[in-house]
Amino acid sequence: MYMPPTKPAPRARFTALLAENITRGTFGKLTLGKPRQPAADPTLQNVFVRPITLKSGPHLTFVWRHTTRDVTKNFPLAEAVAQIEILLGPTFLDAHLFTATSTAQYESGPDDTARLRLKAVAAPPISEVFSAETSAAHDQPKHHLIPAGAAWLRSLGVTNERGQPREGMADKFRQIQKFSEILSHHLAENFPVETTSTSSQPLRIIDMSSGKGYLTFALAALLAPRAHVTGIEARAELVELCNRTAAAHDLSSHLTFIPGAINETAVAACDVLIALHACDTATDDALAQGISAGARLLVVSPCCQKEIRAQLAAPQVLADALRHGIFQERQAEFVTDALRAQLLEWAGYKTKVFEFISTEHTAKNLLIVAQRTSPRGQPNDARAQRIRAFAAFYGVRHQRLAAQLEFPL
Repeated sequence: MYMPPTKPAPRARFTALLAENITRGTFGKLTLGKPRQPAADPTLQNVFVRPITLKSGPHLTFVWRHTTRDVTKNFPLAEAVAQIEILLGPTFLDAHLFTATSTAQYESGPDDTARLRLKAVAAPPISEVFSAETSAAHDQPKHHLIPAGAAWLRSLGVTNERGQPREGMADKFRQIQKFSEILSHHLAENFPVETTSTSSQPLRIIDMSSGKGYLTFALAALLAPRAHVTGIEARAELVELCNRTAAAHDLSSHLTFIPGAINETAVAACDVLIALHACDTATDDALAQGISAGARLLVVSPCCQKEIRAQLAAPQVLADALRHGIFQERQAEFVTDALRAQLLEWAGYKTKVFEFISTEHTAKNLLIVAQRTSPRGQPNDARAQRIRAFAAFYGVRHQRLAAQLEFPL
């Protein structure tokens, strides 16, 4: 008696499809979600997987998305497939696969019932997120998120006519690429293409203290025509240079620079606010501006945290350590940025604090990313009490962002 072959289970079909596309080079990206409850690590939310090319050959890069941090690891292809098989089921119940010709969504329940949905596509869906994400290369200049040959990079003195970083600009070029990678990821998460592309209102992005506009130009190039980017800079000569460069490269329709200091230029409304290396309390001014303007996403890279250093009066157990200037400086940086993160969470934002680039390229490598998720907290709720206890522990009596949020320490 003829017995028809048994159809493989949804999970087996999904992993076979994944392995086939990785082998063929048609894999675009993979998202693992819906952590199984109770979770071994309750802070783990998602895992994002995409292809990269390292000097040692093709790999897959994994980003473990936790509540307050991201962890990135690279795996050779065979090892990567094995890693995904380990994660899918025991750790995550759902997976969404994008390839050059189809999408596949695997959904399972706590009782291990599962289904697989397949859909053919005309082009890789990954290209629909942001044009910069189509690149799989990690080390090869021609595949950078921001092409090394971009004319505006040459005009701003970052690269030469051959598309290579000019002398002394290699670290700056790496920073531009890393910022672009981080921001494109968070923008894709917070502002999906399917919602913003149909909106009559472009994304409103403000870059406070934009300087020479390296990242401001990068954002405009990545997001056109979906966003209008405004750089705010106190130095009039840099504003003039950037506007002239934008016009020369046909970017001025969605990229504008205006003169002004952070604490003197009111932002009426925006979706995203960025402030990179705004000195000391200027970072607090930028955060307060973004919160007041209703920004859904705040991205700041603080520096020169001086305000709190003079106030540090930690308990006696830390007194001997804090006699050393270097420890005082590091402690002031920690207390300042930890307090900022806590205040942002009280103000209704989910925060992440991480190093965005190696210290060999820049010492100012801390990034605070805040995503609005809830209403502002109450003055006397438990989180407010913990913030006050933290401040009191270090002897902090006043802090700029707290004052602007009218949060009494």
